[in-house]
Amino acid sequence: MSEQATEMAEQPARSTSDLVGAVEAIVFVADEPVTIKLLTEVLGEDKQAIEAAIEHLDSEYENRDSGLQLREVAGGWQIATKTEYHEEIRNFLKTRPSAKLSLAALETLAVIAYKQPVTIPEILEIRGVQSASAIKTLLEKRLIVTKGHKETVGRPMLYGTSKEFLLQFGLKDLEELPSIEDFEDLAGSMA
Repeated sequence: MSEQATEMAEQPARSTSDLVGAVEAIVFVADEPVTIKLLTEVLGEDKQAIEAAIEHLDSEYENRDSGLQLREVAGGWQIATKTEYHEEIRNFLKTRPSAKLSLAALETLAVIAYKQPVTIPEILEIRGVQSASAIKTLLEKRLIVTKGHKETVGRPMLYGTSKEFLLQFGLKDLEELPSIEDFEDLAGSMA
């Protein structure tokens, strides 16, 4: 018997509500539609159980008049918003800045996150390249905020991360940032 089959045989049978919850969680976090086949492999359940869980989940969304729906798309399943709420969603999304960042903006954001409060010349010293446009982008996206002026010649502006930064990266506080040592360990293992 294969190792995976042995592990599956040792697992206790899942309750229907647990299986439905697991299917919902996987479909929710997936970037692309999730196939029944993939769900059976990941959850170690047979096709009929997965199909029943999807049917149950679809029914739950429909019966509670949810703003969400389970949709079969491109051979798989995904959670999507209902069409009757598209105008409200469009209006909401117009108020939010785009989350996409260039590599320069990400590097600048990392420097600010780990060294804050920090000035533009200090960022230049660390990155080795100008960061003015990256700073502008990060301010527009509300990922950083000004934190006053540094008490030195010229009184340069200090920058730090914002509440929006914590929200976008799912952090409770800055203590949850990975340590620099974690990155060094990762880089060492990839070499």
